[in-house]
Amino acid sequence: MSKQINRRSLIKGAAGAAVGAATIGVPKRSTAFAAPTVIQETGSQVRVVFWSSWGGKNGEVEQELIKRFNESQQDVVIEHQFQGTYEETAQKVIAALQARQAPDLTVLSEANWFRFYANQYLAAMDDFIAAEELDTGDYVESFLTEGQRQGRQWWMSFARSTPLFYYNKQMWEEAGLEDRGPQTYSELSEWGPKLVKKSGNDVTQWGLLHAPSTDYISWYFQGTVWAFDGAYSDEDFNIKISEPNAVKAGEWLRSTVAEGWAAGSADRTTDFINGVTASMMQSTGQLGNLKENAKFEYGAAFLPSEVNPGCPTGGAGLGILSTSPAEKQQAAFKYIAFATSPEITAYWSQNTGYMPVRRSAGESPEMQTFYEENPLFRTAVEQLAITKPQDPARRFVPAGDLIIGKGLEELTVNQAEVQSTFEQVKTTLEEEAQPILEQLAAIEG
Repeated sequence: MSKQINRRSLIKGAAGAAVGAATIGVPKRSTAFAAPTVIQETGSQVRVVFWSSWGGKNGEVEQELIKRFNESQQDVVIEHQFQGTYEETAQKVIAALQARQAPDLTVLSEANWFRFYANQYLAAMDDFIAAEELDTGDYVESFLTEGQRQGRQWWMSFARSTPLFYYNKQMWEEAGLEDRGPQTYSELSEWGPKLVKKSGNDVTQWGLLHAPSTDYISWYFQGTVWAFDGAYSDEDFNIKISEPNAVKAGEWLRSTVAEGWAAGSADRTTDFINGVTASMMQSTGQLGNLKENAKFEYGAAFLPSEVNPGCPTGGAGLGILSTSPAEKQQAAFKYIAFATSPEITAYWSQNTGYMPVRRSAGESPEMQTFYEENPLFRTAVEQLAITKPQDPARRFVPAGDLIIGKGLEELTVNQAEVQSTFEQVKTTLEEEAQPILEQLAAIEG
């Protein structure tokens, strides 16, 4: 990497800068919003094209949010268009930008919003925040600051999550295990073989199923590598994945398959619901889906520890495209303000499992009652205390998620040797990081 680029100054500011807009408190009616200036002047209605990534149960909840917003006022209409997974949505936005047919508002995951910022395709939200008089102090600080760069807000957290360890209580009982998640990865390795069932040579019940590279295995493994006291990279962008502690984490991952109690799965959530696996690591955002579709009793626990606890924040937020006309940008933020308001983020959280992004929502009597009635949702909130943002190698390198994920998939699918695989991942990450560092140097100085 170029030694002339001050990597600390480029990367470190993403996590800790204070928002630049003045805040004047929560509006008295946080679910009703004044029209953008251009609408007030013309009396016209602004239509905002919104690309999003949720299907199934969560998609139904999102549709309800959009319906409520559109019915709450007459000035802005959200036109929702489903685009697939987070990564599929990001790729389609890139193609649409090239074709000059981009949406006005889009869902972007915590691992892909940064590429749009670096290419100057995101609109800063600070003026909109000030105009809406949003109380940014009410947002969960770690969620808010993850979307900041050089003191400005470029991405607003909406559907934030952490991984959880889910387990089938009946299968746990049949295996003679305590009704809890494993405290360490070593303990999980002891329990895993007890959970396997076979019919001849065919496995009919796995102890654990791993995500594929296309379903964010590098997000789940981020917690594992931290637990073994390793890292993907440091904040100065030095790539650490091939160093001894990260390799130890990789050896653990590989061993789960080599020992015959774990395997890769294209859709482990469906497999969990159908009894194909006794456990999985999956997003808190699946709590709503499991609550509706799982026909058995299941538990949710913190991710295992080892040397340290390890759990990353994740999920998605909302970004406004800078290519959108000014009046559409302003109108798009009306929906962001609505979707992240205390009432709506509480509704979203209760029905999906994503964590409320407003502190007042999480602390409200309604949410406390909900947690008492749904203790697994509380587990996700309690785990938040030990989470942290992911290493820059995954969050900021273009395709960093897939680069790391493909390497991990080599271990879970092809039983590749860990050290050489991680060295190849390191080389690729360093190569792919250089252009982003140069872009940041150009736009941030």
